[in-house]
Amino acid sequence: MLQLTWAKCGDDLHWCALQHLDLTSITPAIGVYIIWHDGNPGRIVRVGQGNIANRLSAHRHDADILAYAVHGTLRVTWASAPAHRLDGIERYLAERWTPLVGDAYPDAEPIEVNSPFAVAA
Repeated sequence: MLQLTWAKCGDDLHWCALQHLDLTSITPAIGVYIIWHDGNPGRIVRVGQGNIANRLSAHRHDADILAYAVHGTLRVTWASAPAHRLDGIERYLAERWTPLVGDAYPDAEPIEVNSPFAVAA
């Protein structure tokens, strides 16, 4: 399993709100990301890869994604990953969580990564 370091926000390391995130603060520039909505249950809305700030900027204006904000705040996390593994990681994330938006994922062998939602022991 490939271990990724998933991003959180603020000094208290809370999950980042998609609509309020300072996109200029995102490092690294290239990697994978997960968008979900809070709620009981929360659901994964979108997974993706690429230039994270650019992709999240576009998703902030995507009506298909924004429609899920009625269920709870849209949250996001992202992680750096080797460029040659992005397709496989995105494929793994999409197969693991079946996002509500998006249905065309890379034709690549899934690469298993740690969950950002796993509780540290």
